[in-house]
Amino acid sequence: MELAGALQLGELAAAFAALPVFPLFDTAYFIVSVLYLKYEPGAVEMSRKSPFASWLCAMLHCFGSYILADLLLGESPIDYFSNNSSVILATAVWYLIFFCPMNLFYKCVSFLPMKLIFVAMKEVVRVRKIAAGVHHAHHRYHHGWFIMMATGWVKGSGVALLSNFEQLLRGVWKPETNEILRMSFPTKASLYGTVLFTLQQTRWLPISEANLIFFFTMFMIVCKVFMTATHSHASPFTPVESFICPVFFGSVSSGHTSHHHDQHGASHEVSHPPPPLAKSKEELNEGTRKRKAKKAE
Repeated sequence: MELAGALQLGELAAAFAALPVFPLFDTAYFIVSVLYLKYEPGAVEMSRKSPFASWLCAMLHCFGSYILADLLLGESPIDYFSNNSSVILATAVWYLIFFCPMNLFYKCVSFLPMKLIFVAMKEVVRVRKIAAGVHHAHHRYHHGWFIMMATGWVKGSGVALLSNFEQLLRGVWKPETNEILRMSFPTKASLYGTVLFTLQQTRWLPISEANLIFFFTMFMIVCKVFMTATHSHASPFTPVESFICPVFFGSVSSGHTSHHHDQHGASHEVSHPPPPLAKSKEELNEGTRKRKAKKAE
């Protein structure tokens, strides 16, 4: 018996999975995505200097996951832009957030209680996209587990994975912010979620897709709303990862740490201030010159 059946949540999960995401949930998704773009340094100035570049960045934030998933599956990366309603809605959200008089729209949607609602609604769309990506890849590659996981992962976190390309559009290049090197919570959660949906799609996980969508969405909403409300960047996966990773992948070598300290030691030596004796000599010479000048006068 499934967990949802034991808790008598089967009908609720089915109704939740059938809930349409357009236009209400998609609007919330676009609002949060463009808000994150506006938070980026220089984004507001770029919108004034080059509105078209700002619009392109906003479209990447809104549809980057679809673009990357289409590239992985060999489809046209601009195929989703044929959905005129979504593109017009995203464009309207971008314009209101960046160009609304007196920043009224931005102030309303960035007000914390309102923002928490939008963040929760965005996670509903994220989980649906992960499930849809795995289902789409399974339809084309029935036994391609890794293709299903890759497609579902980029559907859930494609915007973050395209962050370096989006930075180039803004005239910024920060390779150290590569999302694969430093995964944020949504990227990690999308990766773990796509593994669950892949196991469910291949019948290795005894749970229906509707129930998995419901439970994983609730998990994502609770985590993201809490992190946003507390302005926290700590991942709930950290305690588990800190226990498992040293066992399977080892700990950081001591040689790397010593090398790190050596570099700092060298920098301190270079930037070490001159000894006090040198300063006292300079002051003495300055005093001698002043006395000679007074005698001359």
